[in-house]
Amino acid sequence: MSVCYNKLWKLLIDKNMNKTDLRLAAGITTTALAKLGKNENVNTEVLGKICKALECKIDDIMEFVEDKNNG
Repeated sequence: MSVCYNKLWKLLIDKNMNKTDLRLAAGITTTALAKLGKNENVNTEVLGKICKALECKIDDIMEFVEDKNNG
């Protein structure tokens, strides 16, 4: 299983925000934002800050997906 943040990027479009807007609103680092962009694991504190800034729940910004090379 791996994590996918496509829901986050769709939510940003819906809210007319870009990644820089998100970084500033949530108070996260550029490193954390880069990890999100690569669907890498980030600290739950980062996810919490994003949810607070966007006024959403964790399942609104991320999901777990099956690895493509599994099976």
